[in-house]
Amino acid sequence: MDREQAGTLFKQFLNVLPLGLATRMHIFTDADADGLPAGALLLRSLHAAGYLNVTVETRGKFENAWMPTVHERLRRLAPEALLIVDLGARPDTILPGVATLLIDHHAPFGTPPGATLLTSYGTEPTATSGLLALWCAQAVAPAVAADLEWMAAISLLSDLGDKAPFAELAEGKKRFGATALKDLTSLLNAPRRTAAGDATVAMDLLLRVDTPKQALAEPSAELASLRTAKAEVAAALAIACKSPPRFSSRWREELGADLIAVRIDTPCQVHPLVAQIWRPRFPKAVVFGVNVGFRPGYVHFAGRAPKSVNLVHFLRAHTPAGADGTFGGGHDQASGGALPIALWNSFALEMGWGPELQVGVKA
Repeated sequence: MDREQAGTLFKQFLNVLPLGLATRMHIFTDADADGLPAGALLLRSLHAAGYLNVTVETRGKFENAWMPTVHERLRRLAPEALLIVDLGARPDTILPGVATLLIDHHAPFGTPPGATLLTSYGTEPTATSGLLALWCAQAVAPAVAADLEWMAAISLLSDLGDKAPFAELAEGKKRFGATALKDLTSLLNAPRRTAAGDATVAMDLLLRVDTPKQALAEPSAELASLRTAKAEVAAALAIACKSPPRFSSRWREELGADLIAVRIDTPCQVHPLVAQIWRPRFPKAVVFGVNVGFRPGYVHFAGRAPKSVNLVHFLRAHTPAGADGTFGGGHDQASGGALPIALWNSFALEMGWGPELQVGVKA
């Protein structure tokens, strides 16, 4: 998927909407610093292109686009078109009869019936959802897209890091300042990691400001909330990083790597960060941050793997019966899932971890 292909597919989706510019369109996007700028880019460019009935929201804590509670909320909005952004792709229906476009870069499970999937998965380098959104914006509102190119740079920094091999990152640093982009990326990622997990304030900021320096320099309620969120997450992470790693060599022959789990207990979404922090210590292993306190009755885990390991394939091959459709989603080297406690305990035993990874079971 390149710029031209993304723009063409986006315009094709818009051109077949029966009500054209009057279409009631709703964007449902992820709450991280990839999904947030992607959603903001799409809304602001669509407004500039004349689609004035467009709204946006970020997913809440635990949410995905295939949950019945989400479907009910979306139905109440009565959209005539849906954009599902940076939330994966599954073959299950979201809103029957509603034109749906999925914009994503994760390993897909499938595409909902009648929906269109705009994905960069399978191409190298893999464009982030925010970069795909920029390419879509360039096709319908090039001037606005040029002004907001920094949002795509933030998505690249967030998901691919400072050396992401895309010209848009280098251009964004040059035009808008590397330090400002990095600082704002860090702040935007904070709210969804808090115990509340509500990133609405981050989206509000992106819909209002025109540059990252403006976002950081102008005193605002949004900026203050982002800084508070970052402090909360930092405190939770400092505690989580004190947890010891647990090892399993059971799948070494299949994977070519050992499995390492770091068990933590916090309502904050820091388990992916724990996996990222520990992985350089064990560069040949797959490291999981395992959070038993993130969601009542569930265990959430996030894994990070070396380039030689396709973690998506491994997890999907070992998906427990009864797991939901998000298990093993994500990227080839960054995947995970969420399981009810009983299922987690069985899965942890299958993975070869000892009693330290059992939840609610006395040793």
